Amino acid sequence: MPWLDGRHSFSFGDYHDPQWTQWGVLRVLNDDRIAPGGGFATHPHRDMEILTWVLDGALEHRDSMGTGAVIHPGEAQIMSAGTGVTHSEFNHSKTAPVRLLQIWFSPRAPGLPPGYQQRPFADDELRDRLCTIIAPDGRDRALVIHQDVTVQVARLTPGAAVTHAPVSGRRAWVQVARGDATVNGTTLHEGDGAGITAEACVAIASPPGAEVLLFDLP
Repeated sequence: MPWLDGRHSFSFGDYHDPQWTQWGVLRVLNDDRIAPGGGFATHPHRDMEILTWVLDGALEHRDSMGTGAVIHPGEAQIMSAGTGVTHSEFNHSKTAPVRLLQIWFSPRAPGLPPGYQQRPFADDELRDRLCTIIAPDGRDRALVIHQDVTVQVARLTPGAAVTHAPVSGRRAWVQVARGDATVNGTTLHEGDGAGITAEACVAIASPPGAEVLLFDLP
């Protein structure tokens, strides 16, 4: 597809890496860049929790539940495909590209009712702190996901750092969406991710500044 530059953390479509097919219930993490006027025509999903986080530009969404929306940077959208839903996603602009992370999780059970949620997060909610955007209990006005997963976002100014203490037996994934960061002392660059197990603390620092996503997973 000439309008799409897609970069995959896990096996997806024609891209297959047997060592990285998923990370627990985290099944897909795609960094997609869609050219002006481009997009995904109507297609189906079922039994998947799909999170979209826009980094640049604007993404237009339409689905079989009657939802029509435009997603901008700083807005989280989650679509619960459940028993089945069709949707389309297009670059809302005819002149500027859109860049987004699309992230799929296996749900806690098959056959759940489909649903759609969207919410903006202000820059001061994200700056130099881990802001919860997705949680199973909807705490702190986060969007609700049908899985025991929490997703947090931090926009780190130069020199800032954040930490997360996973509960014993859980795993984490850190994705660097912009900039460079260190995760427990290992340097990651934009587009890199790190799977973490058996660590008492996840320490994320960024001397130059970065936007990172932290997934707390069963």
